[in-house]
Amino acid sequence: MSDKDIKKEQEHEELQENTASAETEENLNQVDETEDAATADQEDGPAAELAEMKDKYIRLMAEFENFRRRTAKERLELSKTASQDVLQDLLPVIDDMERARLSMEETKEVDAMLQGLELVFHKLKHVTQQKGLKPMGTKAGDDFDAEMHEAITQIPALTDELKGKIVDVIEKGYTLNDKVIRFAKVVIGA
Repeated sequence: MSDKDIKKEQEHEELQENTASAETEENLNQVDETEDAATADQEDGPAAELAEMKDKYIRLMAEFENFRRRTAKERLELSKTASQDVLQDLLPVIDDMERARLSMEETKEVDAMLQGLELVFHKLKHVTQQKGLKPMGTKAGDDFDAEMHEAITQIPALTDELKGKIVDVIEKGYTLNDKVIRFAKVVIGA
């Protein structure tokens, strides 16, 4: 081989080496770009996910706040109108009481007034029982129960049997649908 051929062959090998190194460098650049893109996706992924979760959280909090306001408004309206049905049922009793008062001014018959008053009282009692109001059956001699009775005072018991028991009922207690709404006021023996 001549010097020319050797030189051509060396140039050809250098060209192949340069081409190979250029291809290798290009492949490395592509890998770097892919890795950079993957890294960027990983960085965008958590950031995007965080932004999405933050948006969901803000929307959920706004929805909850709206729910809380709506519920509070409904509760307020309910408390304003809760007694409406009871009062509507009591209106006829109030009308009867007004008629009874007017008749008391006009008539002097005690028996007629007592009968009219008794009828109004039974009507009132019937309306309240329909709504779930019941008087407690507390009487003297019953055991004192702090969940049903309110002790106003203690007096010396006349007998040992009355110690810690109810001696006298000052004011009736009432339950509304089995919940105590007024404790019976009692005197207990000491």
